[in-house]
Amino acid sequence: MNFGRFYALTRKEFLQLIRDPSSLLIGAVLPLALILIIGYGISLDVKNISVAVVLEDASPDAQRAVNFLDGSDYFSPTYVPSMPDAVALMRRRQVDAIIVVPPDFSAALHRRDARLQLILYGVNTTTASAVKSYVDAGVQSFNANFYAGHAPRGIVSLDSRIWFNDANSSTWYFIPGLIMLILTIIGIFLTALVMAREWERGTLESLFVTPVRVLEILLSKMIPYFVIAMFGLLLCLLAARYLYEVPLHGSLAALMLASVLYLFVALGIGLMISSATKSQFLAAQVALIIGFLPSVMLTGFLFDLHSVPTWVATIGRALPQTYYLELLKTIFLAGDDWTMIARNCSVLAAYAALFVSIALKITRKRVG
Repeated sequence: MNFGRFYALTRKEFLQLIRDPSSLLIGAVLPLALILIIGYGISLDVKNISVAVVLEDASPDAQRAVNFLDGSDYFSPTYVPSMPDAVALMRRRQVDAIIVVPPDFSAALHRRDARLQLILYGVNTTTASAVKSYVDAGVQSFNANFYAGHAPRGIVSLDSRIWFNDANSSTWYFIPGLIMLILTIIGIFLTALVMAREWERGTLESLFVTPVRVLEILLSKMIPYFVIAMFGLLLCLLAARYLYEVPLHGSLAALMLASVLYLFVALGIGLMISSATKSQFLAAQVALIIGFLPSVMLTGFLFDLHSVPTWVATIGRALPQTYYLELLKTIFLAGDDWTMIARNCSVLAAYAALFVSIALKITRKRVG
């Protein structure tokens, strides 16, 4: 690689980026607009919840107390033998809540002083609120029917705790999703449209008749948009910390590593789209279909993947956006789960290599 030539190409891209107000608007103004408008304005309800049930008291009364979970469209209970097993399921994000029936439940029930413990996965505040409401309703139904419909009130009470979201704020849940969405817009949309515009104008064909290599062209296109995307990420992190007071329980280094890997994924997808379409209009449509809409609908940004049909969740788990969003939520709200961080970062690195390689191959084919 000729570094002098590569520097000249990269400098040209930065100058072109500065001269293009629309690019700066998408990279700098749009992130702030999205994080302010959506961060303050979105609120959702959910349905169908996975719950781990710990029956420390296996008496018939204890089993009746949680019978409302079975056969319900709103719950998918998993009965586990101990609290550590339930906590492990929650940390692996396989359940949204834990219900604990204490060992003295049956005896306390007949003293009219029984208690159930409910532990909520607070990263998804919408799901957590729904779980609490549904469990409250189930407990009240049990109370009303315990003595054939004329039992005194307060036979069973519910103690609830929220993990990983002390403020119980839906904003804390949406901010990581907004960061993923903003980087997707900058990485896929901006790159695809700008590159497709150059195909339409014949700029790239002019470069191809020079000694410049295809790899140099692609890298010189990626670097300016990588920089502006990182600037957008910085704005989002500052807004998350100082506007919404979202905590960062995990490592900033892990968050930046995940973001860099995801940016290479998004930029690779954008380059691949532009090289395959060579048309701004078509590139915009393809970027909308395979970039923006899946990021909103199928990653867990708006709808919890644990509460959607299996085939939808399967599609969502195949998207790189889903792995990045899971990383952001975990690092922000739960802390450093290094097993998950290593797994998801490896997946993102593989996707980045795949999409950049495809973009390089498609561009070479078109040149030839």
